[in-house]
Amino acid sequence: MSLDHSASTAPLRVALNHGNFVLVGRDEDGQAKGISVDLARAYATARGREVVFVEYNRAVDVSSSASDDEWDVCFLAVDPERAKTIAFTEPYVRIEGSYLAGPVCEAADANALVASGQRVGSVRGSAYSLTLQRKPGAEHLQLYETLHLALEAMDRGEVRAAAGIRQAMEHEASTRPGSRVLTPPFMEIRQAMAMPQGRPEASADLQAFLTEALRDGTVGDILERHGVSRDCAIIPS
Repeated sequence: MSLDHSASTAPLRVALNHGNFVLVGRDEDGQAKGISVDLARAYATARGREVVFVEYNRAVDVSSSASDDEWDVCFLAVDPERAKTIAFTEPYVRIEGSYLAGPVCEAADANALVASGQRVGSVRGSAYSLTLQRKPGAEHLQLYETLHLALEAMDRGEVRAAAGIRQAMEHEASTRPGSRVLTPPFMEIRQAMAMPQGRPEASADLQAFLTEALRDGTVGDILERHGVSRDCAIIPS
């Protein structure tokens, strides 16, 4: 049975998903940095706790370990499948999911790509893959363990496009002549903080912190510090 950590003074174990470079990266010394890192530290400081980062390579590694008591807080996109084991806060930031069309893909836009039936590579267990698997064109989705493998498959011509976070796709387009990011985005990814299910008091406390951090500008400041417009923050009404 999971313990409720709302009043704990133990170190706060925070899961970091290195598969989303918009939220998590590494500095020149190899240490974790980014929006998730700064927001986790702000929460730990506000509650008088030390923070310990538990690092994962993919979102699915975080979500699949929710019942293993490896972490107390995580940062993931809200998804109904994940919500079976993870208690999400309200989303705090919007991130777009977009297709990267390879040089041989002739689709004029995202809708034309789906209608064409061309194969699209995506990362297994990611929020955008979970969404695309519920959308028209799911039968043409090819799942890979990492974005790197999906992009390699596109380079080899096994798939004609790749799905991912818009900023990541724009970066990859800049390194691949002839490739381009298609519009419109196929989804709006709403990122939230979260805890394993079964910790109602701790989850309520996490939501209270995040609501205040959104309203007082803390989240906006953190987003801008890492190159994301503060307009992407979802301010509670």
